[in-house]
Amino acid sequence: MPDANTRNAVYVGSFDPPTLGHLDIIQRGSRLFDRLTVGIGINPDKQPLFSPDERISLVSEMVADLPNVEIRCFEGLSVTFAREIDAAVLLRGVRTVSDIELEFTMALTNHSLAPELETVFLMASEKYSHISSTLIKQIARMGKDLADSRLQRFVPECVVEPLLERYRKIS
Repeated sequence: MPDANTRNAVYVGSFDPPTLGHLDIIQRGSRLFDRLTVGIGINPDKQPLFSPDERISLVSEMVADLPNVEIRCFEGLSVTFAREIDAAVLLRGVRTVSDIELEFTMALTNHSLAPELETVFLMASEKYSHISSTLIKQIARMGKDLADSRLQRFVPECVVEPLLERYRKIS
C-alpha cells in the first residue's frame, strides 16, 4: 500500500455505546489528520447492544461538527479495513497501563500483518481515562432511575436517551 495517504487515519472500535472518551480521541485525531475514518467493527461473535446502523447514527451525530471525519462499518481485520480506505495510520486510544500492554501486542501484530501501516497512540484525557463501554452499560442497566444525569458525565448527550431506552426494552 505505498500510495496510502499518510495524512489519513482510521480509529476502529465497537463503539457500543460510543463514549465521551471515544469522542475525545476522535476530536483530537481530527486535528492531527486530514481525514479520520471511524471504523465501527462488526464482530459476529459478540452480541452488541446497538445495531451497526444505530452505532453509525450515534457516532455520526456526535461528530457532525467535524467535516474531516467519516463513519463506516467493517467486518474483519482493522488492517484490511485501513488498506481498503487508503489510511496509513491506525489511531488508538490508551486509557490505562493495562490498555498499554494489550495495545502494544495488537500494534506489533498489526505491524507484522501490514508493515506499511503505522500505529499512533493517544493517551486518554484524564477526565475520560476511567470510562469504558462496559461501565456505561452497567450504570444504564442498574441505575435506570438515576442514570440520565449520571450518564451525561460519560456519554455524549445524543447517546443518553437511546441507551436508557434500550435498557427499558430489555427489562
